[in-house]
Amino acid sequence: MKPFKIDVPDAVLADLQDRLDRSRLAADFGNDDWRYGFNGDYLRELVDHWRTDYDWRAHEKAMNAFPHFRTEIDGVPIHFIHVKGKGPNPTPLILTHGWPWTFWDYRELIGPLSDPAAYGGDPADAFDIVIPSLPGYGFSSPLDKTGINFWRTADLWVKLMEGLGYPRFASHGEDWGAFITAQLGHKYADRLIGVHLTTMFPLDMFAGGEVEPLHGEGEESWAQKNADFFTHESGYFQIQATKPQTLAYAMQDSPVGLCAWLVEKRRTWGHTRGEIESRFSKDDMLTTVMLYWVTDSFGTSARYYYEAVHNLWAPSHDRRPVVEAPTGIAVFLEELVLQPRRWAERYYNLKQWTIYSEGGHFAAFEEPATVVEDIRRFFRSLPR
Repeated sequence: MKPFKIDVPDAVLADLQDRLDRSRLAADFGNDDWRYGFNGDYLRELVDHWRTDYDWRAHEKAMNAFPHFRTEIDGVPIHFIHVKGKGPNPTPLILTHGWPWTFWDYRELIGPLSDPAAYGGDPADAFDIVIPSLPGYGFSSPLDKTGINFWRTADLWVKLMEGLGYPRFASHGEDWGAFITAQLGHKYADRLIGVHLTTMFPLDMFAGGEVEPLHGEGEESWAQKNADFFTHESGYFQIQATKPQTLAYAMQDSPVGLCAWLVEKRRTWGHTRGEIESRFSKDDMLTTVMLYWVTDSFGTSARYYYEAVHNLWAPSHDRRPVVEAPTGIAVFLEELVLQPRRWAERYYNLKQWTIYSEGGHFAAFEEPATVVEDIRRFFRSLPR
């Protein structure tokens, strides 16, 4: 494991500036409500900010304020942040992101979780924080190995944590990170202090596994919400799960195209109420795009979907619950898909279930204080 500093070559930034200056946006009409996809007027506004006001070096400096490392595990390059906790007995905690996320979406959790006393908390709640970039995402690249998906990533995370000196550890995940975290709690329950999720799916979802219709009181609308997501918001999934390489050629050649593909999800998946900058500043959105652009990692991030669908999950045991590690679930009502509590009680070793009305798919970024407190409260109750 070697220390790593983010230092994007000037030539990469100059090439980006040239492409932005020469960008050619498609005509857009009848799309004030974004019904056809990314609104053209707002995209022009965002690209103009990117061209004239956005300062990558300032964001690069902010990232480099944390200790970064790179290693290789089973032929897979892995980048991660590792921050030691300040407290009497910090709990090792790995935070795993999803798509179209990056490791940087967890930045507001690092300080409060690693140094709670500095944020008005109890030093006993301190964590050693590990935030990896998913294989093929950002600086966990270039990935030139096929077959790397969420359940294989869980195996890599166990080796990563072992290499850092953590034979037992805690895990939190959102989006793909929730799949990985659930797999850790399934296959490696004996090594997990506990698992904490904001997104719930059965691990065999890509093999046709379904959630039983067990919606209880207050959950009656959740099934329709789920159906609406798969009807209106799953087109990206079908493309990335079937022809990710074709899409990659377009996205890795056009920064504006990449921006539209990634940022549109922030508006529709975050709890923005249609006002994207109510949750994400222009710089926030563009830094996400930059972490895909400067690493040429969009193609391998998209393949993560293909590998999940074409290399199906198989259970490591047939016991119930499927996820045996103690599980805490923070239910954000504006998350893309919501599962009934009765199903969760059967599927997970459920120890904590809390519902929040504010916050959507990017919960750790949208409502970091809420996620921090939910994580603290959950792991505080568990034996180390």
